[in-house]
Amino acid sequence: MGSERATRRRYGADVKAQVLAECDEPGTSVAKIAMAHGINANVVHRWRQLARESTVAVKPGNSEFVPVTLPAELARGQADDIQIQLRRGTTAMTITWPVSAATDFATWMRELLR
Repeated sequence: MGSERATRRRYGADVKAQVLAECDEPGTSVAKIAMAHGINANVVHRWRQLARESTVAVKPGNSEFVPVTLPAELARGQADDIQIQLRRGTTAMTITWPVSAATDFATWMRELLR
């Protein structure tokens, strides 16, 4: 073996985000997704671990405002509660908050998304 040196492959944030998003789909196999992208499964598992541990990092493409169209009855203010579902991997959590405390909910969400 001559002077060949093994170099680490580097992946851009877009590739990482795409692979992690695919891994978050229900019923998917991390190993199959990694293989489809030509990446070692251990590397993808590490990315997932780092993403779970990170409280500051935001995946590219997930930090933009997404407009939501409300049904007419909600737009007129007839809703009893604010309800939001949060997902991280296979874990899902539904948060219900009274509409009468919408300002407190906005403050809570702002802190959560920091």
